[in-house]
Amino acid sequence: MEESVTILEAVRETFSCGGVDIRSYSPLTLAYIGDSIYDLVIRTVVVERGNRSANNLHKKTVSYVNARVQARMIDALEDEMTEEEAAVYHRGRNAKSYTGAKNASIIEYRKATGLEALCGYLYLQGQQERMLYLIKEGISRVGMEI
Repeated sequence: MEESVTILEAVRETFSCGGVDIRSYSPLTLAYIGDSIYDLVIRTVVVERGNRSANNLHKKTVSYVNARVQARMIDALEDEMTEEEAAVYHRGRNAKSYTGAKNASIIEYRKATGLEALCGYLYLQGQQERMLYLIKEGISRVGMEI
């Protein structure tokens, strides 16, 4: 039986990259990749739940991929994070960003950035199971289901 390879492993092998100490990345760099991976996870779940119009898929996705929901999720996960995860989250939340969310407060936006930094960190560390657990648990704790 063929061993499965994560997308991270496949990207690193195909493009001959990796080897950088993840701890050296800025929190906004972690949030940059974390935003994309969080979005990919949510889009994947939404698509796997059924074939719908692109507009319907987008509306469903946006209900989970926004600063307000992400801020609520990370608040609900506070007791679930390890010390290391909390430190990464706090670095992301406290990073000075020069942009803001269109439909959220600055506090919500910063908390969402922290969650994205945590997702990026876990993804780049190869801890996809932990990242997926936290996303699923966060969604559940705020009373939402995909």
